[in-house]
Amino acid sequence: MEGQAERSSSEGAKSEAVNRVRKLVHRRMLVGIKDGRFFLGNFHCLDKQGNIILQDAVEYRSTRRSSPSPMEQRCLGLILIPSSSRSSCHVDCSIEEQLSLLAV
Repeated sequence: MEGQAERSSSEGAKSEAVNRVRKLVHRRMLVGIKDGRFFLGNFHCLDKQGNIILQDAVEYRSTRRSSPSPMEQRCLGLILIPSSSRSSCHVDCSIEEQLSLLAV
């Protein structure tokens, strides 16, 4: 009986986390990685390892100071961002939604 209760509570927590992540699908997301680059795209999914997949992604990186534009961009399409290289993650949504997603 005790094992079933623990399993039930862990499954409930997992389904709650899955529901929170589902709310992010097709939202604009800005993901920073440890080497200083940023990727902006539509959130597609998050796997069990925490890797993020973005659709219609654009890479932004800083260029040399001699360039007229401080940021260089290139279109990438569908990309996977490993959780080990991720340094920040921002979702385009209201403040209330951001607060509710903090537990994800």
